[in-house]
Amino acid sequence: MKLKAKFPSAASGPFYSVLRSRVNNHFKENQISPNANAGMWMKTIIFLASYVLLYLVILLLPINLFALAVLTVLLGMTAAFVGFNICHDAIHGSFSKSKKVNHLLSFLFNLLGASPYVWNITHNVVHHTYTNIAGHDEDIEVAPGLIRISDADELKSFHKYQQWYAFPIYGLASLSWVLRKDYKKFFQASVGAHANKHPKIEYFNLFFFKAIYYFLFLALPIMLMDIAWYHVIVGFMILHLSQGFTMGLVFQLAHVVEGTEFPIPDLAGNMQESWAEHQMATTANFATDSKFAAFFLGGLNRQIEHHLFPKICHIHYGSISKIVKSTALEYGIVYHENKTFQMALQSHFNMLKKMGRE
Repeated sequence: MKLKAKFPSAASGPFYSVLRSRVNNHFKENQISPNANAGMWMKTIIFLASYVLLYLVILLLPINLFALAVLTVLLGMTAAFVGFNICHDAIHGSFSKSKKVNHLLSFLFNLLGASPYVWNITHNVVHHTYTNIAGHDEDIEVAPGLIRISDADELKSFHKYQQWYAFPIYGLASLSWVLRKDYKKFFQASVGAHANKHPKIEYFNLFFFKAIYYFLFLALPIMLMDIAWYHVIVGFMILHLSQGFTMGLVFQLAHVVEGTEFPIPDLAGNMQESWAEHQMATTANFATDSKFAAFFLGGLNRQIEHHLFPKICHIHYGSISKIVKSTALEYGIVYHENKTFQMALQSHFNMLKKMGRE
């Protein structure tokens, strides 16, 4: 198992304590709950209803293959939006102050083909602690060996083309997740430096809910739909290419862009910056003025606020971002931000190109 990276005490600088106090005061003074509000619940209903409706239309109505393909692409994108807007907050425990509500909404992750238990380990525990640290943060390793994103990765001759072939690979992320990744991460001895020790019930949950998902999205369509079984297989692949590309691109634009850092601990495992300053150095916002992005991406376009305050529901990120940005600038800390989606996409392309040639 890898040596666990250690951050110096937060007391090494006042930035995070001051920021946390200001954000807490924002909610107290405005008498606002940091959890879901009416707008958040409305988004939840819209995305869940859209996901179920698209699934039932595809499954039950007689539609030609082209229309089925279009609807399947929309279903894949909607699955990603359900993950972004509902499951992500619920698994972080930020959707509701009720643990039961969070647990119930976390369960929906199984219906997207992914394990909420494994995601909690790889994302909440590891990624949010060791963001962009090579060998620790496995969330940023979309295709290890094929895509080079930091100086710690070995440079190979074909990496000079990665800015072109990386994007199609992102589309495979969800297919890998539903068929391979969860099993691999679950049975690894460790995820990064985090030792895997699972309750016995989670062994059952992993295989049981995967079986439910395979039944709903493979077996049942083959049984009920008036199309050949191989068309169902193709549809399953289209679903996950759409879902994977949507997810992969959004996550990459938040951490693998120009300006974000990929720090390496020293031989003793010590990091130079405090945890909060590390999050600021390794994370970037994008499309911050876009209401479209705010609605569909579940706050993932405001990753700085999310990484500093993962227990706050994403519906509030827009209001606290001004506090975060002004406090960061006050303490001389860089606030990485690409104002538009196009700027972030270009920055990610440039980053891939740069890392493929150094």
